[in-house]
Amino acid sequence: MILQARLSQKTAILLEHARKCQISDEALLACVAASDISELAAAKSEQYGYDTFITYATEHHEDLASAIRDGYRITFNTFRGLQVWLHEKFDITEGTDFDATEGRLTGIKLSRVDAEVLEARLAPNWVLKRNEDTIDLTVRGL
Repeated sequence: MILQARLSQKTAILLEHARKCQISDEALLACVAASDISELAAAKSEQYGYDTFITYATEHHEDLASAIRDGYRITFNTFRGLQVWLHEKFDITEGTDFDATEGRLTGIKLSRVDAEVLEARLAPNWVLKRNEDTIDLTVRGL
């Protein structure tokens, strides 16, 4: 069994944003191996900066290479951060693709494969409930 890398929410969002910007896993792995973020310029925007992407991960013992190759689990998801990650990973948005109320995201429609990815990545402070056609997420303890 491969032990999944653990990533902060910020690192996970940056990783998925880079992928959404068509930066391949091979290019991401090369960036990590060389500690060179120049290939990530295509993903950089006002909202997403990669200046500390590799150094932050290194300082916080996040295994970026393993996360890119084998997957990861987010260590903790905030309510808003989870919505951002869902948008970057699956291109879904609150109000259009799911409903958001305090501590709950409901009516998420994903393919079976994407639902499995969500379940594997979701931080343990959230509970995932599969319904017939949708997924509901609730902050643990609500």
